[in-house]
Amino acid sequence: MAHTSLPPHIGSAAHESQTSSQRLFFLDWLRILAFGLLVVYHVGMYYVSWGWHVKSPAASTTIEPLMLLSSPWRMGLLFLISGAALMHALAAKPQPAGAFFRRRSGRLLWPLLFGMLIIVPPQSYFEVIAKFSYSGSYLDFMPDYLRGNADFCRLEEGRRRCLSLPTWNHLWFLPYLWAYTGLALLLARWAPRLLAWGSESIAARSGSTLFLMLLGALPLMAARVTLIQFEVTHNLVWDWYAHAQYLGLFVLGYLMASAGDSLWLGLRRLRWLALVAALCSWAGLMFYFQAYADTPPPDALRYAMRLLWGGMQWWALVAVCGFARQWLNQDSPLRQRLSAAVFCVYILHQTLIVVLSQAIKPWHLPPLAEGLALISLTAALCALGYTLARRLPAPLAVLLGVERKSALQYPPQYPSNSASGRQPRQSGSVLTAEKKS
Repeated sequence: MAHTSLPPHIGSAAHESQTSSQRLFFLDWLRILAFGLLVVYHVGMYYVSWGWHVKSPAASTTIEPLMLLSSPWRMGLLFLISGAALMHALAAKPQPAGAFFRRRSGRLLWPLLFGMLIIVPPQSYFEVIAKFSYSGSYLDFMPDYLRGNADFCRLEEGRRRCLSLPTWNHLWFLPYLWAYTGLALLLARWAPRLLAWGSESIAARSGSTLFLMLLGALPLMAARVTLIQFEVTHNLVWDWYAHAQYLGLFVLGYLMASAGDSLWLGLRRLRWLALVAALCSWAGLMFYFQAYADTPPPDALRYAMRLLWGGMQWWALVAVCGFARQWLNQDSPLRQRLSAAVFCVYILHQTLIVVLSQAIKPWHLPPLAEGLALISLTAALCALGYTLARRLPAPLAVLLGVERKSALQYPPQYPSNSASGRQPRQSGSVLTAEKKS
């Protein structure tokens, strides 16, 4: 890849029609909101019956329906945005693929390594205390963590499950994004005509309601029906169902960004229809999970619900992108500050949630008050961590995901003759397993 400039398909019809230089600010806002949702969701994981690193004494099924409003699509949104970001980064500054990949590798892998050695271990320490009655100190635990002690095992649902150490835990997004970026660069080098055909086909059909409603739904439905038996492992080399979802959405995000603003305007047009479809799908799934909580469902119904899950994933993404294109396509100083901070927040947030949950457990707060306290304290400490990281020397700041300027840029062009409505303002510049999947 070292001598190939990317992306080679710039200049296709989808790009020739784009003449202005306005940024898609709504993608920045979506990225910010998606990471914010991740913080709230991981606090929620402390209170539900699904497996997580530590659990509240008050954990129950009460808020699981609310969690299932976002769990099918929240990570898919991040990969969709990441694919779009990759396309725009390459379009803004065509460059040798090797050089781009080396820079992206440093941006992703150094924080991953630092996180696995420094940020993540407290999560595993409290997990072995909670699940395996570990009685040693943190200093006693760290040698076990670093050498990959395989003795932390127990029976869960009739299966022997062991804690894998060392681990990347919530940082799994980084190696997946790194691998998908490399694959996308190879695809851009070896199959540029295929990418151009894909983006032009999407652009040409962006006025079709049926096409847009099925564009991502059909692949997600197929993945759910055929690969759900493979558990989501967050193991990069053995995670078939996760890759079927996230790699597909990453590539689709790349193609959608390359297709131009007509695609995003199409999603804006369908935002209400997609929202209704997603909510109805969610309601159907909730009824199904409740009706068959204690008895196995008929096979035909199980497969129908898997199709519905895949549809909900995509329709929620259509609605989110459509509403964001309508309401959030504008810049502000707040967007710029938050966009620069979200990577650092992502790195820090889950360890803070786990540590804080154990620190305030002796207070015996009511679950609602405790959950709100966890969200507030996590947000405050993440903000403090980002503020301190900005004052570190650049090589150290990068370890916490902080760069002197935001690395995520969206410089796409809107068609000058687009009837896009409101223009952006510019500022100065089984059932349980299925529910958890």
